[in-house]
Amino acid sequence: MGMHTDVLIVGGGIAALAAAVALSDRGVRVVLVERTPHLGGRARSWRDDTTGDVVDVGPHVLLNKYRNMLGLLRRLGTDGDIVWQTDKFLTVVERGRRATIRNYPLPAPLHALPSLLHAESVSVRDMLSNRRVLWAALRLDEPALLQLDALDAETYLQQMGVSPRFIEWHWALTAMAILNLPLAQCSAGALMRFYKFMISHRDIDMGFAAVPLADLFVPGARRVIESHGGEIWLHAPIAEFVMPRAGTITGAVVADGRHIEAQYVIAAVAPQDLAPLLPHALRDTPLARDLPAFAPNPYICSYIWFDRKLTDEQAWARTWSPTNLNYDSYDLSNIRRGWRTRPSIIASNIIYSHRAHGMSDDAIIAATVRELAEFVPAAAQTTIRHARVHRIDMAIPCAFPGTERKRPVTRTPIENFFLAGDWTCTHLPASMESAVRSGLLAAEQVLDRLGRPAHLAEAMAPPEGLARLVQGMSRSPLQRQPPQSARF
Repeated sequence: MGMHTDVLIVGGGIAALAAAVALSDRGVRVVLVERTPHLGGRARSWRDDTTGDVVDVGPHVLLNKYRNMLGLLRRLGTDGDIVWQTDKFLTVVERGRRATIRNYPLPAPLHALPSLLHAESVSVRDMLSNRRVLWAALRLDEPALLQLDALDAETYLQQMGVSPRFIEWHWALTAMAILNLPLAQCSAGALMRFYKFMISHRDIDMGFAAVPLADLFVPGARRVIESHGGEIWLHAPIAEFVMPRAGTITGAVVADGRHIEAQYVIAAVAPQDLAPLLPHALRDTPLARDLPAFAPNPYICSYIWFDRKLTDEQAWARTWSPTNLNYDSYDLSNIRRGWRTRPSIIASNIIYSHRAHGMSDDAIIAATVRELAEFVPAAAQTTIRHARVHRIDMAIPCAFPGTERKRPVTRTPIENFFLAGDWTCTHLPASMESAVRSGLLAAEQVLDRLGRPAHLAEAMAPPEGLARLVQGMSRSPLQRQPPQSARF
């Protein structure tokens, strides 16, 4: 059995679906193949057998500056299914003490200063020790940022004179919450990329899916693809790509024997899944040699159904400690549409979860409840109706030192073979926004070769306030598209 299509897209996550929607909207026929029985990738959802509630792989956060992700949701009609936390950015907990981080009406990067001044856990001296990092981050251009990629974040912060207390209270949590790595193992370049973005905007809001996460993009993307004559094949792993002549892929063979002929191919899969799929023409290239550097970052998400309401908070985070398991927690009863009157359903993440691999599910739940009680003491005395532990192999690729330089561009040496995924060169941290942007960059490449050039992928929002003035004086702004000299 064989078929022909304009574009074959391998993968069923956000990057793949974003590329498929963009191409379908422009009259390009796609066939999307996904090796598992479901779409959504690392942002999928499913129904809990005991409660009947639809839960997600793990809680995911959106930001109102996610221009590409929110653009996709507007196209699919689900942008109204986000609950935005506008009264504050985040509540941080340390040994029972709370610090509320808000964005004040001050020009960036001064917007968070009042919150830091009110934090009881750090002194003014500690905060001032971060001034060199703040100034350096504002002036970073892409070449300078990639130079920092050679350093781990802890070493860089120490070299910049940041106090141990501020590193522990602020930076260690940031590294774990955003890049999912301890500071000593995290690329300084990757961390500064995110920091520069955060200090350049004073009105960043955090948002959460008011519906099951996958419902934000999976049903709508499927409708768009199929309404334009495209197809989605589930449970369809690729066995091999067909490459009868050097420099061009003509299609692929699915594991069940079906053949797909295609003019263009987009591989939108995780690095560890891409390695065995690479055509032989790419096996001895920097791309192939760099793939092992993108190690999967595992995490554990615990869902706990309590018998009463514990808090009105939507989300909170715990500061770093060598004894911590969980770092971010979410009460879904205050987030999901129609759940407001229900007892608390708390999802909590153990990030970079190697330290918990030997723990049983019961031990993880018990430890999670103890840590939740630091923020909501009633959690320790409340009956648990149901609990479930999800062990996930990969949240995002580990942003180890050196990986920012190795993130591949969309193009490959094979003229009709392109890459997408949150780990590729998007000039963004690995995230849903990075995934969507990568899919749109891949769609742009296909459309350009079809003679229908289009601007699809949006750059990150421009800086504001004083940050805009300072960055305007830097040597060179970040480019919308990765440079053509970037490594394949």
